[in-house]
Amino acid sequence: MVDDAADPDVEPDDTGLLDAYSAAVVRVAETVLPSVASLLVRTTRGSGAGSASVLTPDGYLLTSAHVVEGAETVQATFTDGTEATSDVVGRDSLSDLAVLLTRGGAPNPVTLGDASRLRVGQLVVALGSPLGLAGTVTAGVVSALGRSLPTRSGRVVDEVIQTDAALNPGNSGGVLADSTGRMVGVSTAVAGVGLGLAVPINGTTRAIIDTLMTHGRVRRAALGIVGAQAPLPPDLARSLGRRTGLQVVDVIPGSAAAEAGLRRGDVVVAIAGERIATTTAIQRLMVEGAIGRPLEITVWRNGALVDVIALPRELAGA
Repeated sequence: MVDDAADPDVEPDDTGLLDAYSAAVVRVAETVLPSVASLLVRTTRGSGAGSASVLTPDGYLLTSAHVVEGAETVQATFTDGTEATSDVVGRDSLSDLAVLLTRGGAPNPVTLGDASRLRVGQLVVALGSPLGLAGTVTAGVVSALGRSLPTRSGRVVDEVIQTDAALNPGNSGGVLADSTGRMVGVSTAVAGVGLGLAVPINGTTRAIIDTLMTHGRVRRAALGIVGAQAPLPPDLARSLGRRTGLQVVDVIPGSAAAEAGLRRGDVVVAIAGERIATTTAIQRLMVEGAIGRPLEITVWRNGALVDVIALPRELAGA
């Protein structure tokens, strides 16, 4: 009987050298990396780097909006060495997503997953070009879900994924994949030592991506108030079954909120029948369909609940 393990001429089975964790990461890397591009971005302010993923066989790419801010064309390089000039089709700073289109096609697209099915502790793999090092893979777990990411526009991206997979400058726009190789997020920021954030791939962001591919921009509604979470009076809190609402700190002159009669000091408790306690909750309602559509806003004013009707306008520069 021959002992293969002792025979120097017999190659060991690679799969036997990998534990389940390693095998999963290797599978994801082999599946996803060919669909990840390194971006060289040149603007009037200088040059920068980022990452992107292939969305469609005809060359649409997905990246972060802040990566291509101020750029009209971007140079994309894939892991097989293929280079392609890409045009910025559309960007949405409020979701930190942007879509590019290469001149001449691209490798096979990534498979999109659903971030709403993620669980804390689940294995995720980040693929991109941190520090200009193309084709880099790091792995970790989902550290938290439902985080909020402030954007340069002053708004926030909701339902952000927090992970401990190492992210560095240049990772932005890259892929966050689950253990099956499905893209569940777009790496967008380094949150701190050992922390990274990714914009989720879900029903909302898929709609944004489709809109960017079709129209180049995303239309949103705006009320025109500045608010802060505030406690409700005890009797009202008991009546509504919650402790907080959104106090109006300022009303933008000439805005939909101003024309509806909202005032400083009002506490918004509901819009269109939905409970409101944060500015993020209002943002979720300010979609394209809300532009010009009457919205009933319930506020606590001078010891009583008051209803006003507002007609949201299109958010300038959205």
